[in-house]
Amino acid sequence: MVEPLAYIGVPIDSVNRNGGCERSPATLRELGLPAALGGEDGGDLEVGIRGEERDPETGILAGFDVLETTVTIRGAVAELLREGIRPFLAGGCCAALPGALAGARDALGTIALVNFDGHADLYDGETSASGEAADMPVSVVLGLGPAAWVEAAGGASVAPERAALVGFRDKEESLDHGMRQPETLDPAPILRPVEDLRAQSPASVASELPELIGAPFWLHFDVDVLDERVFPATDYLMPNGLDWQDTAEILTPLLTSPSLIGASLACYNPEKDPALACGRALVSNLSSAGLSESR
Repeated sequence: MVEPLAYIGVPIDSVNRNGGCERSPATLRELGLPAALGGEDGGDLEVGIRGEERDPETGILAGFDVLETTVTIRGAVAELLREGIRPFLAGGCCAALPGALAGARDALGTIALVNFDGHADLYDGETSASGEAADMPVSVVLGLGPAAWVEAAGGASVAPERAALVGFRDKEESLDHGMRQPETLDPAPILRPVEDLRAQSPASVASELPELIGAPFWLHFDVDVLDERVFPATDYLMPNGLDWQDTAEILTPLLTSPSLIGASLACYNPEKDPALACGRALVSNLSSAGLSESR
């Protein structure tokens, strides 16, 4: 029996406008994701990101709102985990991740991260061209900066050797922009870029991750890990991504692992999905990954 996950909406979008990924929690609720998770629907957190200026200290667009959002998510996740409830944060964008990991660390101590994402997300306020918070979450989680955001999260949430970056395929772009490269960190995270998934098979990679990271883990799933032709309803389209079968081979063993402490979903944009085909596929595939067995 798979333990249920409580659905918590995090309606944020670091592009700082109404709509877009902010609508994801409500749309996925209407499409039945809370029932597929098997737990309670905890409603939406009172969060939001607004502002057209980059904070001069951190370089983050709408920096004050990003930090406040992190504090709110941190408190909510810690409270749920202390009550024995595993949260599933339905975003929204990847800017939710630092608060989620900080709350998990506050409640449980040593934790790990599996970041299943088309991007490595190790930008900071200087290297991010846009200043959008969604460029930076892994950098914050590892305590690398921006400093004020790391402080709002109570310091690093995860040691680099307990972080697995899986499915990323943005190396060329990130080098062009001067992003810190994950393999240069000491110690380095566990790195499984998209080419490794194809060489080893997604299922074999996923099966080895819990032992490699060596701690109870949080799973973050950004839909842009999927190929742009498979899942066009996102703001960060890239070719050479995964298909649904590959994605299921990663998600199923991780979402059903006894070491899973919580999960988050990011970057589905219902405005780019007028017939809701992508949203339905997302709910169906998450349910097929084993979550529906918890009902």
